[in-house]
Amino acid sequence: MGLELVGVSSEDKRQRVAQELKKSGADLALLTQLDSICWLLNIRGGDISRLPVLLSQAIVDTEGAVTLFIDSDRLPEAFSAHVGAGVSVASPDAMADVLRAQSGKKVLVDPATSNAWASLTLSAAGADIIHGSDPCLLLKAAKNTTEASGIKACHIRDGVAVSRFLAWIDREVAAGRMPNEAELADKLLAFRQLDETLADLSFDTISAAGGNAAMCHYNHLNQPVPGELEQDNVYLVDSGGQYPDGTTDITRTVAIGQCNAEVKKTFTLVLKGHIGLATSRFPTGTTGSQLDALARQHLWAHGYDFDHGTGHGVGHFLSVHEGPQRISKVYNPVALLPGMVVSNEPGYYRDDSFGIRIENLEIVVEVETSGDRAMLGFESLTRAPIDRRLVDLSLLTEAEVAWWNTYHQKVWQDISPALEGDDLAWIEQACAPL
Repeated sequence: MGLELVGVSSEDKRQRVAQELKKSGADLALLTQLDSICWLLNIRGGDISRLPVLLSQAIVDTEGAVTLFIDSDRLPEAFSAHVGAGVSVASPDAMADVLRAQSGKKVLVDPATSNAWASLTLSAAGADIIHGSDPCLLLKAAKNTTEASGIKACHIRDGVAVSRFLAWIDREVAAGRMPNEAELADKLLAFRQLDETLADLSFDTISAAGGNAAMCHYNHLNQPVPGELEQDNVYLVDSGGQYPDGTTDITRTVAIGQCNAEVKKTFTLVLKGHIGLATSRFPTGTTGSQLDALARQHLWAHGYDFDHGTGHGVGHFLSVHEGPQRISKVYNPVALLPGMVVSNEPGYYRDDSFGIRIENLEIVVEVETSGDRAMLGFESLTRAPIDRRLVDLSLLTEAEVAWWNTYHQKVWQDISPALEGDDLAWIEQACAPL
Protein backbone atom coordinates (compact mmCIF):
# COMPACT_ATOMS: atom_id res chain seq x y z
CA MET A 1 0.00 0.00 0.00
CA GLY A 2 1.85 3.09 -1.26
CA LEU A 3 1.68 6.56 0.23
CA GLU A 4 -0.75 7.62 -2.49
CA LEU A 5 -3.24 5.22 -0.87
CA VAL A 6 -2.42 5.43 2.84
CA GLY A 7 -0.92 8.89 3.24
CA VAL A 8 1.44 8.06 6.14
CA SER A 9 4.55 5.87 6.04
CA SER A 10 4.97 2.81 8.22
CA GLU A 11 7.90 4.51 9.96
CA ASP A 12 5.72 7.44 10.98
CA LYS A 13 2.91 5.16 12.14
CA ARG A 14 5.33 3.08 14.21
CA GLN A 15 6.69 6.20 15.90
CA ARG A 16 3.15 7.28 16.81
CA VAL A 17 2.46 3.85 18.29
CA ALA A 18 5.77 4.04 20.17
CA GLN A 19 4.64 7.31 21.77
CA GLU A 20 1.38 5.67 22.85
CA LEU A 21 3.34 2.82 24.40
CA LYS A 22 5.50 5.23 26.39
CA LYS A 23 2.35 6.90 27.74
CA SER A 24 1.03 3.52 28.91
CA GLY A 25 4.27 2.67 30.70
CA ALA A 26 4.81 -0.45 28.60
CA ASP A 27 8.09 -1.57 27.07
CA LEU A 28 6.41 -3.28 24.15
CA ALA A 29 3.00 -4.36 22.88
CA LEU A 30 1.77 -7.65 21.51
CA LEU A 31 -0.28 -7.14 18.33
CA THR A 32 -2.65 -9.94 17.38
CA GLN A 33 -5.40 -7.96 15.62
CA LEU A 34 -4.76 -8.67 11.95
CA ASP A 35 -6.03 -5.34 10.63
CA SER A 36 -3.86 -3.48 13.15
CA ILE A 37 -0.74 -5.20 11.85
CA CYS A 38 -1.62 -4.55 8.22
CA TRP A 39 -2.45 -0.91 8.99
CA LEU A 40 0.83 -0.42 10.87
CA LEU A 41 2.98 -1.84 8.07
CA ASN A 42 0.89 -0.50 5.15
CA ILE A 43 0.32 -3.97 3.74
CA ARG A 44 -2.71 -6.02 2.75
CA GLY A 45 -3.19 -9.70 1.98
CA GLY A 46 -5.72 -12.29 0.94
CA ASP A 47 -5.63 -14.89 3.69
CA ILE A 48 -9.24 -14.37 4.79
CA SER A 49 -12.27 -14.01 2.55
CA ARG A 50 -13.74 -10.48 2.62
CA LEU A 51 -10.94 -9.22 4.92
CA PRO A 52 -7.73 -8.15 3.13
CA VAL A 53 -5.22 -9.19 5.78
CA LEU A 54 -2.30 -11.54 6.36
CA LEU A 55 -2.36 -14.20 9.08
CA SER A 56 0.42 -12.92 11.31
CA GLN A 57 1.31 -11.58 14.74
CA ALA A 58 3.71 -8.84 15.77
CA ILE A 59 5.50 -7.12 18.61
CA VAL A 60 6.22 -3.38 18.64
CA ASP A 61 8.42 -1.57 21.16
CA THR A 62 8.90 2.00 22.40
CA GLU A 63 11.43 2.71 19.64
CA GLY A 64 8.92 1.78 16.97
CA ALA A 65 10.75 -1.43 16.10
CA VAL A 66 8.52 -4.30 14.98
CA THR A 67 9.01 -8.05 14.85
CA LEU A 68 6.56 -9.54 12.37
CA PHE A 69 5.85 -13.24 12.80
CA ILE A 70 5.15 -14.62 9.33
CA ASP A 71 6.85 -17.00 6.91
CA SER A 72 9.39 -14.82 5.11
CA ASP A 73 8.85 -16.62 1.80
CA ARG A 74 5.33 -15.17 1.72
CA LEU A 75 6.67 -11.61 1.47
CA PRO A 76 7.60 -9.88 -1.80
CA GLU A 77 11.19 -8.77 -2.40
CA ALA A 78 10.26 -5.12 -1.97
CA PHE A 79 8.82 -5.66 1.52
CA SER A 80 11.83 -4.42 3.51
CA ALA A 81 12.21 -1.28 1.42
CA HIS A 82 8.48 -0.64 1.71
CA VAL A 83 8.20 -0.84 5.51
CA GLY A 84 11.54 0.87 6.17
CA ALA A 85 14.15 0.31 8.85
CA GLY A 86 13.14 -1.22 12.14
CA VAL A 87 11.02 -4.13 10.95
CA SER A 88 12.36 -7.66 11.28
CA VAL A 89 10.66 -10.86 10.17
CA ALA A 90 10.60 -14.03 12.25
CA SER A 91 9.04 -17.42 11.74
CA PRO A 92 5.72 -17.98 13.51
CA ASP A 93 7.42 -20.91 15.26
CA ALA A 94 9.83 -18.46 16.90
CA MET A 95 7.09 -16.53 18.67
CA ALA A 96 7.06 -18.68 21.81
CA ASP A 97 10.81 -18.18 22.33
CA VAL A 98 10.48 -14.42 21.78
CA LEU A 99 7.69 -14.18 24.35
CA ARG A 100 9.70 -16.24 26.83
CA ALA A 101 12.55 -13.77 26.44
CA GLN A 102 10.48 -10.88 27.84
CA SER A 103 11.22 -11.62 31.52
CA GLY A 104 10.93 -8.42 33.56
CA LYS A 105 9.50 -6.48 30.63
CA LYS A 106 6.19 -4.62 30.79
CA VAL A 107 4.12 -5.97 27.89
CA LEU A 108 0.88 -4.36 26.74
CA VAL A 109 -1.70 -7.02 25.88
CA ASP A 110 -5.23 -6.28 24.68
CA PRO A 111 -7.46 -8.85 26.41
CA ALA A 112 -10.25 -8.17 23.90
CA THR A 113 -8.18 -9.27 20.90
CA SER A 114 -5.35 -11.53 22.07
CA ASN A 115 -5.49 -15.22 22.95
CA ALA A 116 -4.88 -16.84 26.32
CA TRP A 117 -1.78 -18.71 25.14
CA ALA A 118 0.23 -15.51 24.65
CA SER A 119 -0.66 -14.17 28.10
CA LEU A 120 0.08 -17.50 29.77
CA THR A 121 3.45 -17.74 28.00
CA LEU A 122 4.38 -14.19 29.02
CA SER A 123 3.30 -14.74 32.62
CA ALA A 124 5.27 -17.97 32.90
CA ALA A 125 8.33 -16.11 31.61
CA GLY A 126 8.02 -13.46 34.32
CA ALA A 127 6.80 -10.62 32.11
CA ASP A 128 4.64 -7.89 33.66
CA ILE A 129 1.42 -7.86 31.62
CA ILE A 130 -0.38 -4.54 31.25
CA HIS A 131 -3.94 -5.01 30.05
CA GLY A 132 -4.96 -2.22 27.70
CA SER A 133 -6.32 -1.46 24.27
CA ASP A 134 -4.40 -2.29 21.12
CA PRO A 135 -2.34 0.90 20.58
CA CYS A 136 -3.18 0.92 16.87
CA LEU A 137 -6.96 1.01 17.27
CA LEU A 138 -7.63 4.73 17.75
CA LEU A 139 -4.88 5.78 15.33
CA LYS A 140 -6.28 3.43 12.68
CA ALA A 141 -9.88 4.50 13.26
CA ALA A 142 -9.29 8.22 12.67
CA LYS A 143 -8.63 8.32 8.93
CA ASN A 144 -6.10 10.81 7.57
CA THR A 145 -6.89 13.09 4.63
CA THR A 146 -5.50 10.66 2.04
CA GLU A 147 -7.54 7.79 3.42
CA ALA A 148 -10.65 9.95 3.64
CA SER A 149 -10.25 11.08 0.02
CA GLY A 150 -9.86 7.49 -1.11
CA ILE A 151 -12.92 6.37 0.83
CA LYS A 152 -14.99 9.13 -0.76
CA ALA A 153 -13.77 8.17 -4.23
CA CYS A 154 -14.51 4.46 -3.84
CA HIS A 155 -18.00 5.25 -2.53
CA ILE A 156 -18.77 7.05 -5.79
CA ARG A 157 -17.63 4.06 -7.85
CA ASP A 158 -19.50 1.70 -5.55
CA GLY A 159 -22.58 3.91 -5.79
CA VAL A 160 -22.51 3.60 -9.57
CA ALA A 161 -22.65 -0.20 -9.25
CA VAL A 162 -25.44 -0.12 -6.66
CA SER A 163 -27.45 2.37 -8.71
CA ARG A 164 -27.15 0.23 -11.84
CA PHE A 165 -28.34 -2.72 -9.77
CA LEU A 166 -31.34 -0.86 -8.36
CA ALA A 167 -32.30 0.32 -11.85
CA TRP A 168 -32.01 -3.26 -13.13
CA ILE A 169 -34.31 -4.57 -10.38
CA ASP A 170 -37.01 -2.08 -11.33
CA ARG A 171 -36.77 -3.09 -14.99
CA GLU A 172 -36.97 -6.79 -14.12
CA VAL A 173 -40.05 -6.32 -11.94
CA ALA A 174 -41.72 -4.11 -14.55
CA ALA A 175 -41.20 -6.89 -17.08
CA GLY A 176 -42.85 -9.40 -14.78
CA ARG A 177 -39.64 -11.20 -13.82
CA MET A 178 -38.96 -11.95 -10.15
CA PRO A 179 -35.30 -12.96 -9.64
CA ASN A 180 -34.47 -15.01 -6.57
CA GLU A 181 -32.10 -13.85 -3.81
CA ALA A 182 -29.10 -15.68 -5.26
CA GLU A 183 -29.62 -14.23 -8.74
CA LEU A 184 -29.95 -10.76 -7.23
CA ALA A 185 -26.74 -11.08 -5.19
CA ASP A 186 -24.85 -12.40 -8.23
CA LYS A 187 -26.11 -9.54 -10.38
CA LEU A 188 -24.99 -6.95 -7.82
CA LEU A 189 -21.55 -8.57 -7.72
CA ALA A 190 -21.39 -8.45 -11.53
CA PHE A 191 -22.10 -4.71 -11.49
CA ARG A 192 -19.37 -4.17 -8.87
CA GLN A 193 -16.92 -6.23 -10.92
CA LEU A 194 -17.25 -3.76 -13.79
CA ASP A 195 -14.88 -1.67 -11.65
CA GLU A 196 -11.45 -3.26 -12.12
CA THR A 197 -10.26 -1.90 -8.77
CA LEU A 198 -12.65 -4.15 -6.82
CA ALA A 199 -10.54 -6.50 -4.70
CA ASP A 200 -13.35 -8.42 -2.98
CA LEU A 201 -16.69 -7.94 -1.30
CA SER A 202 -16.44 -6.56 2.22
CA PHE A 203 -18.83 -9.25 3.54
CA ASP A 204 -21.24 -11.84 2.16
CA THR A 205 -24.15 -9.98 0.59
CA ILE A 206 -27.40 -10.01 2.57
CA SER A 207 -29.98 -10.47 -0.19
CA ALA A 208 -33.34 -10.86 1.51
CA ALA A 209 -36.81 -10.86 -0.03
CA GLY A 210 -40.09 -10.42 1.82
CA GLY A 211 -40.18 -12.04 5.24
CA ASN A 212 -36.53 -13.10 4.98
CA ALA A 213 -35.58 -9.43 5.37
CA ALA A 214 -36.84 -9.63 8.97
CA MET A 215 -33.63 -11.57 9.80
CA CYS A 216 -30.88 -8.98 10.24
CA HIS A 217 -28.01 -11.21 9.12
CA TYR A 218 -29.87 -13.43 6.70
CA ASN A 219 -27.79 -15.37 4.17
CA HIS A 220 -29.51 -16.98 1.22
CA LEU A 221 -26.63 -19.46 0.93
CA ASN A 222 -27.78 -21.05 4.20
CA GLN A 223 -31.25 -21.79 2.83
CA PRO A 224 -32.36 -24.94 0.96
CA VAL A 225 -33.75 -22.70 -1.79
CA PRO A 226 -33.15 -18.94 -2.19
CA GLY A 227 -36.27 -16.84 -1.68
CA GLU A 228 -37.88 -14.98 -4.55
CA LEU A 229 -39.05 -11.41 -4.72
CA GLU A 230 -42.57 -10.98 -3.39
CA GLN A 231 -45.04 -8.70 -5.10
CA ASP A 232 -46.18 -5.75 -2.96
CA ASN A 233 -43.44 -6.31 -0.38
CA VAL A 234 -39.86 -5.15 0.08
CA TYR A 235 -36.44 -6.48 -0.86
CA LEU A 236 -33.52 -5.68 1.45
CA VAL A 237 -29.94 -5.76 0.19
CA ASP A 238 -26.97 -5.10 2.49
CA SER A 239 -23.63 -5.28 0.70
CA GLY A 240 -20.22 -3.73 0.30
CA GLY A 241 -16.95 -3.78 -1.58
CA GLN A 242 -13.25 -3.82 -0.77
CA TYR A 243 -11.23 -1.40 -2.89
CA PRO A 244 -7.57 -0.37 -2.52
CA ASP A 245 -8.73 3.13 -1.58
CA GLY A 246 -11.49 2.15 0.83
CA THR A 247 -14.20 -0.15 2.14
CA THR A 248 -17.94 0.29 1.53
CA ASP A 249 -21.10 -0.93 3.28
CA ILE A 250 -24.58 0.06 2.13
CA THR A 251 -28.13 -1.16 2.75
CA ARG A 252 -31.12 -0.28 0.62
CA THR A 253 -34.72 -1.41 1.03
CA VAL A 254 -36.55 -1.63 -2.29
CA ALA A 255 -40.28 -1.55 -2.99
CA ILE A 256 -41.47 -4.44 -5.13
CA GLY A 257 -44.85 -3.33 -6.44
CA GLN A 258 -47.17 -1.35 -4.17
CA CYS A 259 -46.31 -1.65 -0.49
CA ASN A 260 -49.00 -1.08 2.13
CA ALA A 261 -49.32 1.91 4.45
CA GLU A 262 -47.77 0.09 7.41
CA VAL A 263 -44.59 -0.67 5.48
CA LYS A 264 -44.37 2.94 4.32
CA LYS A 265 -44.99 4.24 7.84
CA THR A 266 -42.24 2.14 9.42
CA PHE A 267 -39.86 2.85 6.54
CA THR A 268 -40.40 6.57 7.02
CA LEU A 269 -39.83 6.30 10.78
CA VAL A 270 -36.54 4.52 10.05
CA LEU A 271 -35.68 7.25 7.54
CA LYS A 272 -36.41 9.98 10.10
CA GLY A 273 -34.02 8.30 12.53
CA HIS A 274 -31.37 7.98 9.82
CA ILE A 275 -31.71 11.70 9.05
CA GLY A 276 -31.69 12.59 12.75
CA LEU A 277 -28.33 10.90 13.22
CA ALA A 278 -26.88 12.12 9.91
CA THR A 279 -27.68 15.77 10.75
CA SER A 280 -26.67 15.66 14.42
CA ARG A 281 -24.19 18.10 15.92
CA PHE A 282 -22.32 17.12 19.06
CA PRO A 283 -19.44 18.42 21.18
CA THR A 284 -16.01 16.81 21.11
CA GLY A 285 -15.84 14.01 23.63
CA THR A 286 -19.26 12.63 22.67
CA THR A 287 -19.53 8.85 22.35
CA GLY A 288 -21.66 6.86 19.94
CA SER A 289 -23.73 5.58 22.85
CA GLN A 290 -24.86 9.14 23.53
CA LEU A 291 -26.08 9.54 19.94
CA ASP A 292 -27.84 6.20 19.53
CA ALA A 293 -31.28 7.45 20.66
CA LEU A 294 -31.34 9.98 17.81
CA ALA A 295 -31.77 7.09 15.37
CA ARG A 296 -34.46 5.39 17.47
CA GLN A 297 -36.54 8.32 18.74
CA HIS A 298 -39.20 8.23 16.02
CA LEU A 299 -39.56 4.46 16.17
CA TRP A 300 -39.82 4.64 19.96
CA ALA A 301 -42.54 7.28 19.70
CA HIS A 302 -44.71 4.74 17.85
CA GLY A 303 -43.79 1.76 20.01
CA TYR A 304 -41.16 0.25 17.70
CA ASP A 305 -37.44 -0.49 18.02
CA PHE A 306 -34.67 -2.58 16.44
CA ASP A 307 -32.42 -5.10 18.17
CA HIS A 308 -29.01 -4.29 16.74
CA GLY A 309 -26.52 -1.46 16.99
CA THR A 310 -27.10 1.70 15.00
CA GLY A 311 -23.54 2.02 13.75
CA HIS A 312 -20.13 0.33 13.61
CA GLY A 313 -16.73 1.57 12.57
CA VAL A 314 -15.40 0.79 9.07
CA GLY A 315 -11.76 0.44 8.05
CA HIS A 316 -9.76 1.73 5.10
CA PHE A 317 -9.47 -1.31 2.81
CA LEU A 318 -9.64 -3.35 6.01
CA SER A 319 -12.37 -4.68 8.28
CA VAL A 320 -15.93 -3.60 7.51
CA HIS A 321 -16.55 -3.91 11.27
CA GLU A 322 -13.81 -1.85 12.86
CA GLY A 323 -13.52 -0.66 16.44
CA PRO A 324 -13.16 0.85 18.86
CA GLN A 325 -16.00 3.33 18.10
CA ARG A 326 -19.61 2.21 17.91
CA ILE A 327 -23.10 3.72 17.93
CA SER A 328 -25.27 1.53 20.13
CA LYS A 329 -27.50 1.38 23.17
CA VAL A 330 -24.73 -0.68 24.77
CA TYR A 331 -22.31 1.70 26.51
CA ASN A 332 -19.10 2.41 24.62
CA PRO A 333 -16.61 4.83 26.24
CA VAL A 334 -14.78 5.74 23.02
CA ALA A 335 -15.37 9.33 21.92
CA LEU A 336 -15.96 9.97 18.23
CA LEU A 337 -13.00 11.66 16.54
CA PRO A 338 -12.68 13.52 13.24
CA GLY A 339 -11.88 11.06 10.47
CA MET A 340 -13.68 8.11 12.04
CA VAL A 341 -16.00 6.29 9.65
CA VAL A 342 -19.19 4.81 11.07
CA SER A 343 -22.32 3.27 9.65
CA ASN A 344 -25.74 4.87 10.13
CA GLU A 345 -28.17 1.97 9.86
CA PRO A 346 -31.42 2.08 11.83
CA GLY A 347 -34.02 -0.49 10.87
CA TYR A 348 -37.29 -2.17 11.68
CA TYR A 349 -38.14 -5.87 11.40
CA ARG A 350 -41.47 -7.67 11.59
CA ASP A 351 -41.20 -11.45 11.92
CA ASP A 352 -42.16 -13.42 8.81
CA SER A 353 -43.47 -10.26 7.18
CA PHE A 354 -40.86 -7.68 6.14
CA GLY A 355 -37.63 -5.97 7.14
CA ILE A 356 -36.39 -2.42 6.64
CA ARG A 357 -32.91 -0.94 6.97
CA ILE A 358 -31.37 2.23 5.56
CA GLU A 359 -27.59 2.33 5.79
CA ASN A 360 -25.10 4.97 4.72
CA LEU A 361 -21.52 5.31 5.88
CA GLU A 362 -20.65 8.62 7.53
CA ILE A 363 -17.32 10.25 8.31
CA VAL A 364 -16.95 12.39 11.43
CA VAL A 365 -16.03 15.98 10.56
CA GLU A 366 -15.46 19.23 12.41
CA VAL A 367 -18.43 21.60 12.18
CA GLU A 368 -18.40 25.38 12.48
CA THR A 369 -21.09 26.88 14.70
CA SER A 370 -21.79 30.28 16.21
CA GLY A 371 -21.19 28.94 19.72
CA ASP A 372 -18.04 28.66 21.81
CA ARG A 373 -17.77 24.85 21.84
CA ALA A 374 -15.84 22.74 19.33
CA MET A 375 -18.49 20.69 17.55
CA LEU A 376 -18.48 17.62 15.35
CA GLY A 377 -20.95 16.18 12.88
CA PHE A 378 -21.27 13.66 10.07
CA GLU A 379 -20.73 13.81 6.33
CA SER A 380 -22.46 11.09 4.32
CA LEU A 381 -20.08 9.04 2.19
CA THR A 382 -22.54 6.65 0.52
CA ARG A 383 -23.89 7.62 -2.88
CA ALA A 384 -27.02 5.76 -4.00
CA PRO A 385 -30.71 6.67 -4.06
CA ILE A 386 -33.06 5.75 -1.22
CA ASP A 387 -36.40 4.41 -2.46
CA ARG A 388 -38.83 7.36 -2.65
CA ARG A 389 -41.79 4.98 -3.23
CA LEU A 390 -41.58 3.88 0.42
CA VAL A 391 -41.74 7.40 1.89
CA ASP A 392 -44.86 8.67 3.62
CA LEU A 393 -44.41 12.40 3.02
CA SER A 394 -46.98 13.30 5.66
CA LEU A 395 -44.57 12.07 8.34
CA LEU A 396 -41.60 14.19 7.22
CA THR A 397 -40.77 17.70 8.37
CA GLU A 398 -39.59 20.41 5.99
CA ALA A 399 -36.06 20.00 7.34
CA GLU A 400 -36.15 16.25 6.65
CA VAL A 401 -37.41 16.81 3.11
CA ALA A 402 -34.58 19.33 2.63
CA TRP A 403 -32.04 16.72 3.80
CA TRP A 404 -33.49 14.18 1.36
CA ASN A 405 -33.32 16.60 -1.56
CA THR A 406 -29.79 17.76 -0.72
CA TYR A 407 -28.56 14.19 -0.35
CA HIS A 408 -30.09 13.05 -3.62
CA GLN A 409 -28.73 16.07 -5.44
CA LYS A 410 -25.25 14.92 -4.35
CA VAL A 411 -26.02 11.41 -5.56
CA TRP A 412 -27.13 12.79 -8.92
CA GLN A 413 -24.06 14.99 -9.29
CA ASP A 414 -21.61 12.21 -8.39
CA ILE A 415 -23.24 9.18 -10.02
CA SER A 416 -25.04 10.38 -13.16
CA PRO A 417 -21.84 11.16 -15.16
CA ALA A 418 -21.03 7.43 -15.14
CA LEU A 419 -24.48 6.30 -16.30
CA GLU A 420 -26.25 6.37 -19.65
CA GLY A 421 -29.42 5.20 -21.34
CA ASP A 422 -32.03 3.51 -19.15
CA ASP A 423 -29.76 3.70 -16.08
CA LEU A 424 -29.38 7.46 -16.46
CA ALA A 425 -33.13 7.92 -16.91
CA TRP A 426 -33.76 5.78 -13.82
CA ILE A 427 -31.42 7.72 -11.54
CA GLU A 428 -32.81 11.02 -12.75
CA GLN A 429 -36.29 10.12 -11.49
CA ALA A 430 -34.88 8.39 -8.39
CA CYS A 431 -33.04 11.59 -7.40
CA ALA A 432 -35.80 14.06 -8.30
CA PRO A 433 -36.76 16.31 -5.38
CA LEU A 434 -39.55 15.21 -3.05
